[in-house]
Amino acid sequence: MAPNNTDYLEVAHQRAIEKKTHVSFPQLKYPSLREEGLRDPVQWLMGKAMDDGAEGLWRVHDRLYDLEDFVHNHPGGAEWLELTKGTDITEAFESHHIKKIAEDMLQQFYVRDAKTPRNSPFTFKEDGFFRTLKKAVREELKKVPKDVSKYTDMITDGLLATCLLASAMSCWATKYWLVWLSYIVASVTLGWVVVASHNYIHRRSNWRMYIFNLSLWSYRDFRVSHALSHHLYPNTLMDLEVSAFEPLIVWNPRKDKPLYNKIIVLFELVFFPLVFIINFLKRVSLFFTRDKFFKNHFRWHDGVGFLLPLWMYLASGASFYDVFIMWLWIVCTGSFVFMMIGSNAAHHHPKIFKDGDEVSDVTPDWGMHELEAVMDRPEINNNHFKVVTFFGHHALHHLFPTIDHAALEYLYPVFLEHCKKFRANFRLMSQLDLFIGQIEMTQKREPTLLTERK
Repeated sequence: MAPNNTDYLEVAHQRAIEKKTHVSFPQLKYPSLREEGLRDPVQWLMGKAMDDGAEGLWRVHDRLYDLEDFVHNHPGGAEWLELTKGTDITEAFESHHIKKIAEDMLQQFYVRDAKTPRNSPFTFKEDGFFRTLKKAVREELKKVPKDVSKYTDMITDGLLATCLLASAMSCWATKYWLVWLSYIVASVTLGWVVVASHNYIHRRSNWRMYIFNLSLWSYRDFRVSHALSHHLYPNTLMDLEVSAFEPLIVWNPRKDKPLYNKIIVLFELVFFPLVFIINFLKRVSLFFTRDKFFKNHFRWHDGVGFLLPLWMYLASGASFYDVFIMWLWIVCTGSFVFMMIGSNAAHHHPKIFKDGDEVSDVTPDWGMHELEAVMDRPEINNNHFKVVTFFGHHALHHLFPTIDHAALEYLYPVFLEHCKKFRANFRLMSQLDLFIGQIEMTQKREPTLLTERK
């Protein structure tokens, strides 16, 4: 148990700097390669493999498994196992597999016990919050209507169709007001459909996950930075969605924050429209500057983003130059929409855990930690369209990422029952408060005490 005072946290922070460890979880090694290069997803995987003691295999808890012969038979798609080879996949295995059959199948691939302790603070005790909740959810899902995911599919497909129609109209139209209206609709729906497609990136391979690539971003990269990093280790030093923005945007509480963080909200207004393009340019630069391992990470679907301008050109009959300029405007505005939604959705507020804050347990139940690192918004969760386009049902989605968003609302009774039973810190906050909190976190230098997060 950590003493409830800021002096302890200041000492812990100083020791973390000297010994290269986490602040809140000082027993852990500082993530390798965290501050190297461009902080891209493949680099994150390489650093994780250096720290996890998986010995080139797949680690689950303290046991090593050889899944090489199972890769192409994996029900969720080969990509998940290809990406995670040589790493500790405990958190992913636990949260991605609700049915017990996965645990039973895993045993046939056992090789040997791991030689080193896990470089993760999280536990999955049989009688703990997450595993107990997972058993209850397993039974609750049997009651969920079989075709409930069609509502998510309809919203996603409708947004995609609207984006395609409006983007072509923005180049075809001749009236000034119609061009502007089409541009705005195309941009907003692009941002929304990219958010909506993230629902499919967490699940088994499917065609709708490729919609994400219309942003010029790679869904494969996002599977690493979002599904395997952020979702499994939210707001810790292993969260790539936090570290990737440093030192420009520093959300973790640190005394050594640069002075320009005081006006970082102005920087966000300039930077967020460029995120889609920056991610594309980063991938291109890595292809020409890194080794074979990085180049093998590239796939045919990295070119899906260019289908949008091609469609605009063929459908509108406008000149290539006019199409290209309009497409850049749509991509940049869509990037701004996506980033504004994502950065203010659930994770950045003084009452939400960040590495550096006080913790009650340095080896917490994984599910309990997930709730410390998120907040939900009642005005988003009350409508499925908003849930799909604004990262709704955030807490439940973090706990069970492979479940369609439309099914999550059926799990609230059993979820709230277990939160009460285990005293889990599930909280609701308005979207406005989270927006203000995100800005406050860019300024915050002092750690948050445990009592302040309630």
